[in-house]
Amino acid sequence: MDKIVIEGGTVLKGTVKISGAKNAALPVIAACLLTGGRHQIHNVPHLKDIQTIRLIMSRMGVVFQEDEGVLSVSSDNLREFEASYDLVKTMRASILLIGPLLARLGKAKISMPGGCAIGARPINLHLKALAAMGVDMFLDRGYINAQTDRLKGASIFFDIPTVTGTENIMMAAVKAEGQTILKNSAAEPEIQNLADMLRGMGAHIEGDGTDTIIIDGVDDLRPAQHKIIPDRIEAGTFMIAATMTQGEITIEDCRPDHLPAVIEKLQSVGAGIEMTDNDLFIKGPDTINSVDIKTMPFPGFPTDLQAQFMAMMCIANGSSIIKETIFENRFIHVSELKRMGADISINGNQALVRGKDRLLAAPVMATDLRASASLVLAGLVAEDGRTEVSRIYHLDRGYEALEEKFQALGAMIRREKA
Repeated sequence: MDKIVIEGGTVLKGTVKISGAKNAALPVIAACLLTGGRHQIHNVPHLKDIQTIRLIMSRMGVVFQEDEGVLSVSSDNLREFEASYDLVKTMRASILLIGPLLARLGKAKISMPGGCAIGARPINLHLKALAAMGVDMFLDRGYINAQTDRLKGASIFFDIPTVTGTENIMMAAVKAEGQTILKNSAAEPEIQNLADMLRGMGAHIEGDGTDTIIIDGVDDLRPAQHKIIPDRIEAGTFMIAATMTQGEITIEDCRPDHLPAVIEKLQSVGAGIEMTDNDLFIKGPDTINSVDIKTMPFPGFPTDLQAQFMAMMCIANGSSIIKETIFENRFIHVSELKRMGADISINGNQALVRGKDRLLAAPVMATDLRASASLVLAGLVAEDGRTEVSRIYHLDRGYEALEEKFQALGAMIRREKA
């Protein structure tokens, strides 16, 4: 098992190119189940979660080929409709397969999903919506067994906005009989990216990017070419790293319009930011100001950057309040930051962070994907020794070549065998 070793204190400078978004690539790859033919997907990141969904779908008969950065996907020989526990247990996004399998085959058998231990993230919203579309389901020994003669369009209201729930039902609805209306749907950029892919396949979708999405089902779809959007969470992570280290970083192939709340908060912290449509320059301040944040669905502050922002607040001037409204267990990185000298108090879904002059290097353990990134950022500014981050398999699920990108910016960081 690998670990990341960091010697802090380096000011980050240079240029970094952002990879394709994992959270956009996963549903787009799943959408290839909807029809045969040869789909071509550009800008797919090389990540553990991508490998996992490819392996699951390969067992179903899907053929993948990769050439010069383009992933070709063919589901002409789709023969299985089961996603087994041995793979699904490592990645909660596997539930995204149930919608397209029901649309294509009328049946699906999916193990109850696993993934990061950051909260319950129940899939009841997916199942309730599918039931409204005429799907019969039962649970048996940890598996969701679902079948339908034909999906029916329905008016569906999500009790809370759910990204994967919205994506799953969108994929199911594109081949359903009649019209499906999704109300209180998620509006994240990844939703819009999937909608673009589905429209390229011949689907009729309107309203993506708003809280109401309207889908008119079609009988036939065709294979498509599609490009994955840049990873806004990776871009935000490097923006926070530049701010923490008083660095100067040019971030290429990003979408500033996907990061409105992050940009506003970093400007309030004191960072200088200049933007174009696809690039961003950020300069860290001499003194980091404490700023409160509250995680919200898009366009609010993303929960996937909360841990990284907290690491920065640990060395800010003053105190800040961080409120987590999306996942109930997303403060499990706090104990590891406290090992490095952070002063953090938790009260329910709220954390009070009292900024200190410095953090101290220490051995720490990653507990989930974004917590891993927060510990790496803390290590970049930690003093008096080496920070060792163990269990970084979490990190490899969502960041492509993170330590190599930080090395190119001047960081003293490397991967070692634990």
